[in-house]
Amino acid sequence: MDMIFSAPCLFGIEGILGDELRRMGAADVRPENGRVLFKGDESMLARANIGSRYAERIQILMGQFPAVTFEQLFQGVKALPWEAFIGKTDAFPIKGWSLNSTLHSVPDCQAIVKKAIVERLKTAYRVDWFEETGSVFQVQVTILKDQVSVLLDTTGAGLHKRGYRQNAMEAPIKETLAAAIGDVMRVRRAERVVDPCCGSGTLLIEAGLAAARIAPGIRRRFVSQGWDCLPESVWTAERERAREMELADNRTLLVGSDIDQAALRLCRENAVKAGVGDKLTAACRDLRDFQPEGDSGVVLCNPPYGERLGDKAAAQALIRTMGKVFVPKTGWSYGIISPDEEFEKLFGRPANKRRKLYNGMLKCNLYLYF
Repeated sequence: MDMIFSAPCLFGIEGILGDELRRMGAADVRPENGRVLFKGDESMLARANIGSRYAERIQILMGQFPAVTFEQLFQGVKALPWEAFIGKTDAFPIKGWSLNSTLHSVPDCQAIVKKAIVERLKTAYRVDWFEETGSVFQVQVTILKDQVSVLLDTTGAGLHKRGYRQNAMEAPIKETLAAAIGDVMRVRRAERVVDPCCGSGTLLIEAGLAAARIAPGIRRRFVSQGWDCLPESVWTAERERAREMELADNRTLLVGSDIDQAALRLCRENAVKAGVGDKLTAACRDLRDFQPEGDSGVVLCNPPYGERLGDKAAAQALIRTMGKVFVPKTGWSYGIISPDEEFEKLFGRPANKRRKLYNGMLKCNLYLYF
């Protein structure tokens, strides 16, 4: 069954996600602000959930239509083929939001959507009451400038929750953003990936997963695995496909350092959980002692921002130190993410490239030095 999917993502990485989905074999890939639309079948649903490094989740786009009245909303939702997914006993909670639209009361809209789905399923199943004790089909309705999108979530807990980071240090970078930074810095081809402010290791671990082509969702379960409309054989086949693509002989080394021993312990533990522990070393070392050792390497860094950790002066001093120790060297590249608009001045030289990214809702730049 061909479906239209929506993959929400952090602002700034829509193009990276679109390229990833094309490599997976998705059809009609269309990046938009904050999401990527694409087409595929049940196998693509499972493949995207298991394999996407950059999407926040995978949703089925049930339909889109304009609505300025509750009646239009009701009829638009009722017209959609809910019985193709939701069974007689399944649960279908509703959540959503409305922005710059005539229908601005979210609770009222949620109630209308619920009623419309119930009426559709009453006709399909010839029953008057739904116990909602079975599998969960999370329905999301979004209304933007009077345009309604109705979606079914196939993922459950967000895709950034890979399973290796139950514990993290303060203000960690999101896994999906860390993976995107690694993509921009081409860590897949790197001999050595270094993070001299590694914290709990997210940048290094995501780089290691990408270099070894380990699917980020290979070890976790997704809410749609419990759906009767999706055979388990689809998930089994896609997990086997993902494992066949892994590079057992990957030689990329992951080198972390930090002045916080607790962070280093977490970094090592998380790397083991993620399946890249044998590639990682993490040592207690001051940033001021950093040197680009070896013929080539990629340095990734998410230094403390000050705004989030309460000490902007210390954060800016750290940037000055980076400028001194991240010296230009043939074969080496540096990628530092920061929200500080004076970063290049503090660093001491302009970046070769800049890329706008968002760490949550915080606007940042990824500064690239080659």
